[in-house]
Amino acid sequence: MSDGAKTIKCLIWDLDETLWRGTLLEDGTVHLPDEIREVITTLDSRGILQAVASKNDHDLAWARIEELGLAEYFVASRIWWNPKSRSVEEIAKELKFAHDTIAFIDDRPTERAEVGYHLPEVRCYAAEQATELPRLPEFDPAVVTMDARRRRKMYQASRHRDAERSEFGGPDEEFLRTLGLEMRILRAGVEELDRVEELTLRTSQMNATGVHYSDAVLRGLLTDPRHEVLVTTLTDRFGPHGAVGVLLLERRRSVWHLKLLATSCRVVSFGAGAVILNWLVDQAARAGAHLVADFRATDRNRMMDVAYRFAGFDEEECACRAEIDRADGPDGLRRLHLEPEPRPMPTTMRLSAPDLMTVPS
Repeated sequence: MSDGAKTIKCLIWDLDETLWRGTLLEDGTVHLPDEIREVITTLDSRGILQAVASKNDHDLAWARIEELGLAEYFVASRIWWNPKSRSVEEIAKELKFAHDTIAFIDDRPTERAEVGYHLPEVRCYAAEQATELPRLPEFDPAVVTMDARRRRKMYQASRHRDAERSEFGGPDEEFLRTLGLEMRILRAGVEELDRVEELTLRTSQMNATGVHYSDAVLRGLLTDPRHEVLVTTLTDRFGPHGAVGVLLLERRRSVWHLKLLATSCRVVSFGAGAVILNWLVDQAARAGAHLVADFRATDRNRMMDVAYRFAGFDEEECACRAEIDRADGPDGLRRLHLEPEPRPMPTTMRLSAPDLMTVPS
């Protein structure tokens, strides 16, 4: 098992002799222990998603899951006769989760070994450990936000959204207009800090620097008149996407320093990152300020690099960077520059955002 410091995002259950007692195809009936049901509901309340990977008859197994009142808790399933490693890999891809945020529990050592061999970053647990899982640090996040508590329902809404999208005959842009998307960018208060910190921790693919900002640091920035801590939420007719983005911005008279931009990978296909960046560029243009954005390449955030480049950022020298560049940054930090021009409002969603044009003295 790999280092358990990173919080698990999804636990994938085997069925026979793991989730339930008995072997469905042999016994005809199986029993769900109360303590296993409690594990499922506890992890769900903490925002940890759950799925099923089982070698079984799909229709029979899923019918039993429904009879046990568990179907609503599983956001994905692979119930078939393929290798478990393939099932786990497909679920991770479906949920857009990195392998090191996935856990797999199975009663058979051979199945755990097969998953561990092909997917070494996935953390594997024996079935007899099931009742211990809520007490392990990787299954017990320090903070459980409102978004975390409704994470399962947001993913289930996403499934319905994706299904409708696959049936839509027109261009993606036209489909987005049918969703009634509404984005809000707002100044974070103390009550939003938990979600802001969580985004800096959980988001890797669309995190410009990979830097984690602690609650204490964020609280300090809230009281600094030069800094803006901004959080982005998104909703549509299927329901809320929750908080999907965070910006940490230091405003100077002639240059605005974007220290962090992180967005959830769940909203990449909605163009959320581009909308946020275009709004910020437009605000800076109206204030007559250049933009300098921190970027540090990781093994997962190439899409964020592309987003900055597409928005017009480059590494050209500019006198505005002098004061910012005196500060040392993390290893590998690059500072991208943009001399902004006004940008149009988005055409696929309604945007509500604050006015940042008043620059502190």
